Amino acid sequence: MNKGEMIDAVAAAAGITKGQAGDAVNTVFDTIQKTLKKGDKAQFVGFGTFSVSKRAAREGRNPLTGKTIKIAAKNVVKFKAGTAFSTLVNKKGK
Repeated sequence: MNKGEMIDAVAAAAGITKGQAGDAVNTVFDTIQKTLKKGDKAQFVGFGTFSVSKRAAREGRNPLTGKTIKIAAKNVVKFKAGTAFSTLVNKKGK
């Protein structure tokens, strides 16, 4: 599913226009991004938790040349699925 398909599904399920659904989906995504940028977690009971983890700078190797390279430190986004979500995804059949 891509963003357009998400908007179509939200519009159909909520009985609203695609424009309204697009605004709602964009607002949800923007809010999650702003929350993570501040360093907070975005936790949705039954669905999961988005969080930011700091990855330290490290050395790596270029697989083609074998040369050592420096990999910069960065923040990475993590998602941990909630129990209900994990159970649903791992359920056999439909």
